Amino acid sequence: MILDIDLVSDFVCPWCFLGKTRLDHALAELRASRPDLEVRVNWLPFFLNPDTPAAGEPYRAFLDAKFGGPIKAEAVLDSVREAAAMDGLHYAFERIQTRPNTLDAHRLMYRAQAAGRKPAHIQALAQALFAAHFQEGRDIGDADTLADLAAACGDRRDAVAAYLVGKADIDKVGRMAEGVRRQGIDGVPFFILNRKLALSGAQSAAVLGAAILQSLQTGKPS
Repeated sequence: MILDIDLVSDFVCPWCFLGKTRLDHALAELRASRPDLEVRVNWLPFFLNPDTPAAGEPYRAFLDAKFGGPIKAEAVLDSVREAAAMDGLHYAFERIQTRPNTLDAHRLMYRAQAAGRKPAHIQALAQALFAAHFQEGRDIGDADTLADLAAACGDRRDAVAAYLVGKADIDKVGRMAEGVRRQGIDGVPFFILNRKLALSGAQSAAVLGAAILQSLQTGKPS
């Protein structure tokens, strides 16, 4: 049996990283009882701040401006840390210097999916992008950084670097993001299960697991 999951996210969204982590936990538990299940996760682009400069912007200054000062910004980060710790996910917000423009990160994911990469490769790439930003403090808006991440996931670094220097798929990624917005999705993460059920937010692994089972029972629309 095949499980198709469309996951709308942005790689600079901390709740999206938590949502992926909880989805991973839900799928691991499901596979224990359903080893025959084939899972395909399709990553769809979302831009939390479409007006982010191409070169990115200072991370803490952005947070302070968004949340009304450093004290309020730190309180928001603390809430994310507390929620994620229960799932074994730890952030290193203090290491982040740049809030990147994520167009090229989404292009990199689009390229991998369009090339028909195996699900394990796609998931590894998504994990690498989130971890690079939130745990290693690397600039995932930088082409060299993205090429290194792709190479670590088994891609050819030179091919990725050449792709990112050009403008291939920029319009396609933009249209996909616009299409997501037109569907009324204005917050991430957003999960669409078997094109049948939808969940918004970083739901718990238990909630995701129950919804996945329900989507498998109801099947896909004809």
